[in-house]
Amino acid sequence: MSKVKTADELAFLVADGATVAVCGMGLAGWNEEMALAIEKRFLETGHPRNITFFQNGGMGDWTINRGPTHFGHVGLVKRWIGAHIGSNPTMSKLVAENKIEGYNLPQGVICQLWREIAAKRPGLITKVGLGTFVDPRVEGAKLNSLTQEDIVKLIEFEGEEYLFFKSLPIDMALIRGTVADEKGNLTATKEGQLNGALHLAQATRNSGGIVIAQAEYLAQAGSLHPKEVRVPGILVDYVVIAAKAEHHWQTEGLYYNPAFSGSIKVPLSEVPPLSLNERKIIARRAAMELEPHSVINFGVGMPTDVANIATEENANEGLSLTTEAGAIGGVPDGIPNFGHAYNAEAIIEEPSQFDFYDGGGIDIAFLGLAQADRQGNVNVAKFNRKLTGCGGFVDISQNSKKVVFCGSFTSGGLQVRVKNGQLLVEQEGKFRKFLQRVEHICFSGEYAQKRAQQALYVTERAVFTLEQGELTLIEIAPGIDLENDILAQMEFRPRVPPRLKLMPAGIFQPVWGRLNELIKAKQAK
Repeated sequence: MSKVKTADELAFLVADGATVAVCGMGLAGWNEEMALAIEKRFLETGHPRNITFFQNGGMGDWTINRGPTHFGHVGLVKRWIGAHIGSNPTMSKLVAENKIEGYNLPQGVICQLWREIAAKRPGLITKVGLGTFVDPRVEGAKLNSLTQEDIVKLIEFEGEEYLFFKSLPIDMALIRGTVADEKGNLTATKEGQLNGALHLAQATRNSGGIVIAQAEYLAQAGSLHPKEVRVPGILVDYVVIAAKAEHHWQTEGLYYNPAFSGSIKVPLSEVPPLSLNERKIIARRAAMELEPHSVINFGVGMPTDVANIATEENANEGLSLTTEAGAIGGVPDGIPNFGHAYNAEAIIEEPSQFDFYDGGGIDIAFLGLAQADRQGNVNVAKFNRKLTGCGGFVDISQNSKKVVFCGSFTSGGLQVRVKNGQLLVEQEGKFRKFLQRVEHICFSGEYAQKRAQQALYVTERAVFTLEQGELTLIEIAPGIDLENDILAQMEFRPRVPPRLKLMPAGIFQPVWGRLNELIKAKQAK
């Protein structure tokens, strides 16, 4: 018997107080048909009420038109648990205004927890989050005062500290694929990510819950190649078919790019070069940290520019660029296609990617820098009442052998110009980013020092390292005044050695052309 139903029929299966889980990034993996139907039912009947909305990556397209924003209604949702909320403006607003409970957990922790739920184990034991806002000694992952229940515990096992994330039953999973057959077998042919849909479906099915898969195409039962089936029909209760193309976008920025799904390889010359501004300067200096034959992760925003620089400089050979969504090889793209990669060599399940990351599989991670303090702590997730969430930042920054934080020195209107190889600050940003104490600890400098982890902080005008528990200035841009342009723009005085190096002059030129040479020189050593 066919499992195909309409979304309106299935919306009535969501019970009041249910835990509804989703997986994806941007609009990848997002079940828009069911979201629309559940929102419609709530607005018409007031039900379902008080659900827990449980998500892994940052889902949505930063508007109120598509994605989890359909769930952003008081009364519909009681509790949000997820890794990233910034791209879901209605839900973010509810948490910020203390109208619903909010827990921000690391992305890898969430998708790994699904496997624990599927196996009916009590929960996930991990070191991810120690010393950060996730740690119960800091904030316990709670985002507002309405959020009271402790869902993260500090435990000791064989003399070492760990965090324990308790399993919770999942009542409904909303997943997505490309083709479903009448028995519910689901492929991901046109998807650019796998998102952990298999693990979420297993967790939900073994919790006694309902799995509803959205597909773009319907196939006859038994007609799909078994190796192309990413979620087997025994885990899928119902299938809905996307009514419109805009309900099944591959990313938040486009309907479909075959280079993201691995169907074609595109010439990397098609990736446009960056203009010479602060972003390019930061990306060039950060790219100098690339090591031959290294495995690399790039965070959202400026860090993805480092991948563009490597491509522009023809320095990709021998580097393995990865995304937390599961891409290995190729060139990662940024917003609005973040998590996807051009010409990936492999695309694996997200929980498996985080297993590799957690074990130290990343040699160098390039991540964002929104705020930093004297102790080397970094915040990228919460700024007063503005919430974005940590995404995979905590998992990645904590476990990479070396981490390079990339960001402008100030924010909010910063304007710089390069003239004759000199950096000129024409307008300073309104907001300082180097604070006495960050508002929210996403990366713990103290924990990094205990593990002897290398940390570098790269801006357009200065480069810092973390040494002996303090941020230490090691380089300054040509044309920049130490007192006026750096120290006067910080809330604390970093350690400053007697003799400062200048940032390399070449990265302030229109054409650089040195990156490949620098990487090869490291290999020769």
